[in-house]
Amino acid sequence: MINWKESEKLKIPSGIKTEMKDGVLEVSGKLGKVTRNFADNYVRVLIKEGSVIIEKSKENRYTKAISGTWKSEVKNMFKGVQEGFTYTMKVDYTHFPTRVSVRGSVLLVENFLGERSPREAKIIGATKVAIKGDRITLTGIDRREIGETCSNIERSTKIRGFDLRIFQDGIFPIETEVEE
Repeated sequence: MINWKESEKLKIPSGIKTEMKDGVLEVSGKLGKVTRNFADNYVRVLIKEGSVIIEKSKENRYTKAISGTWKSEVKNMFKGVQEGFTYTMKVDYTHFPTRVSVRGSVLLVENFLGERSPREAKIIGATKVAIKGDRITLTGIDRREIGETCSNIERSTKIRGFDLRIFQDGIFPIETEVEE
């Protein structure tokens, strides 16, 4: 029999509903619903007495790292369904004016460094993208999806084969915040 020890305990804030089913935690609040898979052989997540409890079966680096990561992910799930997240990115160019537009679940970067074909960046999940001038605003309730979308956009404008000290064009994150 496995001896499970409690490592982390997070109180569920008021106005948030949590449900655990087959290793998948579902958190729902006023802004929506976020689900995350927490399946592991040595660490598990439980809901008891108005708290989310993270238990581990062994004491080693791996279980300590996983339980700490899962604690911060659960906290971000709570923040996301209550307040939401916003990332702001800036479009930088020196000579060729870069145009950015959204088509479905893809962000198109046109005329980047004078290129004829547009570059594409995938928008992950339910992330909302708003473009105003040289600013791109990413909003949503799942911090992981917003961060992945932000990195997709940044990677789509990566310049290869040129001196990056000279060619500083691209789309870069400038601000990350929790919505109020």
